[in-house]
Amino acid sequence: MTVPTTPLLTVDAVIILNGKIILIKRKNPPFKNRFALPGGFVEIGETTEAAAIREAYEETGLSIDLVKLIGVYSEPSRDPRGHTVSVCYLAIGHGEPKAATDAAEVAPFDLKELPDIAFDHRKMIDDAGDDINGILSKM
Repeated sequence: MTVPTTPLLTVDAVIILNGKIILIKRKNPPFKNRFALPGGFVEIGETTEAAAIREAYEETGLSIDLVKLIGVYSEPSRDPRGHTVSVCYLAIGHGEPKAATDAAEVAPFDLKELPDIAFDHRKMIDDAGDDINGILSKM
């Protein structure tokens, strides 16, 4: 039996912590030393929700509460390593950020002062804009 070749499944999280967006500085290629949303590959037997929570904790040291699905991003050229499909969530973070695994740094950013961001993560943040503003207005 041949195993079908399909896109790889990833997750990303737009995390709000203390009124800021949490980004990681990537330790590894692609986009080494560029900021990105916390995220990574979904493991076999894992839900995308569980993967988002796990990846956020592994990369930032934060526990998160998922608020909502932002979207599914499937442009075949979105990742230079090959075709990946990302499920992106909006989340509220808890704890003290601390870089780990493949994150060289974790940093909070004001929504209006975001740095250059890797992959299509800026689009994910922009797509979550109204929801982010709604959450920030209640803080």
